[in-house]
Amino acid sequence: MIQACLNGSRRPGTHPRLPLTPAQLAEATLSSATAGAAMVHVHPRDERGLETLDPHEVVAAVGAIRERAPGVRVSVTTRDGIAGTSHEKLALVQAWPGPELGGPDCASVNWHEDGAAELARTLVTRGITVEAGIWTPQAATRFVATHWPWQVERILVEAVPGTSRGSTGRWAVERILAALGMLPAQVLVHGADVWTWPVLRWARSAGYAIRIGLEDTLVLPSGREAHDNAALVEAARQEVGGVATWPLRRPT
Repeated sequence: MIQACLNGSRRPGTHPRLPLTPAQLAEATLSSATAGAAMVHVHPRDERGLETLDPHEVVAAVGAIRERAPGVRVSVTTRDGIAGTSHEKLALVQAWPGPELGGPDCASVNWHEDGAAELARTLVTRGITVEAGIWTPQAATRFVATHWPWQVERILVEAVPGTSRGSTGRWAVERILAALGMLPAQVLVHGADVWTWPVLRWARSAGYAIRIGLEDTLVLPSGREAHDNAALVEAARQEVGGVATWPLRRPT
């Protein structure tokens, strides 16, 4: 399975085709899904192009994606730094509607951030499933010590230079996976920046789900700037082969 991460926390202007508006996110989803992505992960933006957890903006982004690319599962971020404090973040997420009322299908929760378990509980009570973001072995240990491995939709093992320990992305990922041990949920492994493509190749060869998009990298395996998210998904599909393609039926 390929997840397309369409924009992340990148600033407006970072890339000429970085999707920011609901309409742009919808078009990027359609082209990425056509290229081979089974689902998308997005960071909704406000009218200035800045990340937001405001429920109206989240619903607008998700709604536009579903209208343009029905059947593609939509994940959104809850990362620290968008809202002022963890309490403000929780209050905003508590106002999100469930998927049947226009909210996202799932949301990522970074387990190294304060209040992760409470935020995850809030999402689940709204019918929004959780993707657990694990960036370090310490976060993995913290995650495994709870009951959450049996409640999440997916575990995101994320190798982020400067945050995840290790001189290479594979080294960082293997340490996180060792700390996680055997898990009941699907595991998606990905790297960021210079670790993106080496980790993607390793993850697919090891049988894990993968992700790619302008959130993680702006360049193709050749080092050339990618035209857009769809070009990155197509490159990933060619690198690994044999992945599911859109349209897929949404889970019932």
